[in-house]
Amino acid sequence: MAQDYIVIQAEEDGVHVIGLTRGTDTKFHHSEKLDAGEVMIAQFTEHTSAMKIRGKAQIHTAHGVIHSEGKK
Repeated sequence: MAQDYIVIQAEEDGVHVIGLTRGTDTKFHHSEKLDAGEVMIAQFTEHTSAMKIRGKAQIHTAHGVIHSEGKK
């Protein structure tokens, strides 16, 4: 079974990418910090059901590009 990938490109320093677990209790299980220009390729897996992106970034998915906003 192919897993979905997303590409996160930070547009500012300090963008946080947080992985959340699957199951009855959703928990944080992984965190990365990206600086401006850095790119992370992430995959949804049997352990990762969701990701939280905090900071200004472009998120490229199979469904298009989403722009997250930084703090105002």
